[in-house]
Amino acid sequence: MRFFIELSYLGTNYHGWQEQPNVKTIQGQVNKVLSNILNVNIEVIGAGRTDAGVHAKQMYAHFDCDHDFEIQNLIFRANKFLDNDIVIHDVFKVKDEANSRFDAISRTYQYHIIIKKDPFRNNAYLFHKELDLKAMNQACQHILGVHDFTSFSKVNTQTYTNTCEVYYAKWKIFKNELIFTIEANRFLRNMVRAIVGTMIDVGVGKLLSEDLVKIIDAKDRCKAGTSVPAKGLFLYKVKYTDNLKI
Repeated sequence: MRFFIELSYLGTNYHGWQEQPNVKTIQGQVNKVLSNILNVNIEVIGAGRTDAGVHAKQMYAHFDCDHDFEIQNLIFRANKFLDNDIVIHDVFKVKDEANSRFDAISRTYQYHIIIKKDPFRNNAYLFHKELDLKAMNQACQHILGVHDFTSFSKVNTQTYTNTCEVYYAKWKIFKNELIFTIEANRFLRNMVRAIVGTMIDVGVGKLLSEDLVKIIDAKDRCKAGTSVPAKGLFLYKVKYTDNLKI
């Protein structure tokens, strides 16, 4: 039987999602706790692989288990044993062929920038210079649609294509905080952080909004801006079709 889990986590103290030897990861912690509770080896497969220091307000993963168990009891016990910066919200049964990664129809990320020092906001990027939000939103228009995002990807990644379709991209301001929201069918490694860094260059006047077209066409990581720190990035939402649940 296959199950989906919905979870959130603060990634500050973890070396990313993917399980790795000798380091603490989200996937590794969830595998360990679920395996201990269910008394069988559990390997969760995530909807994506967030990098070290990146957070998730909504992440999905799937796992297989032929044991009978009471779902609410599993959620309660798992949250009791998981660290405080990881929480499981839901577990539900899905079709045997359902896949948390490949069945996702879109993913949404948010990047948070604070413009005033706040000791309670360690999960946002502090940026002191004034930013032209109008120019940054004009730049957003140039990344919408289907493009090869090689210029915004970490080099030497093992991926079959660097083409992604961006459905939505916009900056909004809330008091002393800027939030960039982007939704796409898929993302390349480091893509959002590189896009945000390039947008900041537009915001401070280093680049024009239309320069995004040239940067995309160049397919050269060196043409885009510097990647912003991981701590401001959140996997915000993962969408699926409605026919996966049983």
